[in-house]
Amino acid sequence: MPKRSRTLTSAVLLSSLVLLSLAYGQAQAQHLPSGTATYLSHDDLMAVKQKSADRAVNDTQVAVVDVNRGEYHVAVGIAHRSKESVNSASGGGIQHSDITEVYYIISGEAILDTGGTIKDLKDLPSAAAGGPSGPTSTGGEIIGGVSKAVGPGDVIVIPPNTPHRFSRIDSAEIVYVLMRPDPHKVLPVMNLIAK
Repeated sequence: MPKRSRTLTSAVLLSSLVLLSLAYGQAQAQHLPSGTATYLSHDDLMAVKQKSADRAVNDTQVAVVDVNRGEYHVAVGIAHRSKESVNSASGGGIQHSDITEVYYIISGEAILDTGGTIKDLKDLPSAAAGGPSGPTSTGGEIIGGVSKAVGPGDVIVIPPNTPHRFSRIDSAEIVYVLMRPDPHKVLPVMNLIAK
């Protein structure tokens, strides 16, 4: 190969390596951590739950975390429902317009209804929309949904605008962790147990 061709080939290879290095460096920079991890221990969650143990129904937001410098929020809460709170009422459905809910059942057994439509659906007043699930609608019974038995270790993902309710609780209560991805940032950033 003539000297000029080798020099040109070497220059092209060197340029390619430089461009690849720059591209790799840029790709690595895009994957750098953007925030601080938030730790919520089981004991911390149970301490928050215990503060409302005397209530038949409770849903306490424990933390709402800002992710990627404002890209979206993730909320974590602890909830419990007593057997009497569900089994003695007519049990209306609920749905949230902006929030996906992920339930992780810690203890208890229940029947969870999801899907279908809610009879006599009404939006909650705007003051209630600032609650732990953002804008919410409620109503009567769920028509055409699916009923599933749930218990410890089960995970349920409930997308926005999906009717849901516990139609029956078979244990004294059901306790579950709620994780709420919040892409619209309707929930304010907070942490009840920040240390």
